[in-house]
Amino acid sequence: MTGLAALPNAGTQGAGAQDPGVLPIQARLLAVAAQLFADKGFDATSVQEVVERAQVTKGALYHYFDSKQDLLYEIYHQIISAQLADLQQILATGEPPERMLRTIIVSLVESTAARANQALVFSREMHRLDRDKMDAVRADRRRYHDLVRDVVARAQGSGAFAKVADADTVAYIVFGVVNQLPRWYNPNGSKPPTQLGTEIADFVLAALR
Repeated sequence: MTGLAALPNAGTQGAGAQDPGVLPIQARLLAVAAQLFADKGFDATSVQEVVERAQVTKGALYHYFDSKQDLLYEIYHQIISAQLADLQQILATGEPPERMLRTIIVSLVESTAARANQALVFSREMHRLDRDKMDAVRADRRRYHDLVRDVVARAQGSGAFAKVADADTVAYIVFGVVNQLPRWYNPNGSKPPTQLGTEIADFVLAALR
């Protein structure tokens, strides 16, 4: 693909990367933690490194987060919270479900690309979460999945989509593609996220017609 490259570290630059010095303390800690986790890995990054890079005290970090694991969870929680809010806005438009799915896919690609660094970190490190936090992650993902599955099922029920695969399978395919995006998408390439999202949506919808 023009402007895209299979670069394992593509997500650690460009999209999702901000100058932490201009952010409020909580956002600064999250931005710095995401960058360090991406560069060094979760286990190899110490709390001391995070606070030094963020130019805050440990007391400031523990005011917002109970642990390094809380930082990791919040990196993910910010992504899924934004994506769920975007999804609810799309669902509220009342568009036909076949058009709605296109909008959902493009929005999901855009939001993932915008936070590629954070998404890459979480995909690599999510197994570090304890059971309660992992259960919360799974609940968020299930909620998003179920809402998208219902859109697909409605389009299949109306005859707009063929039943070449059940709605659950279609949703899993969409998320499988998007979840891999941070591993190879180059945010500094010539293809913007909206164009990429449109191409992915076109591909999925062509298979369903």
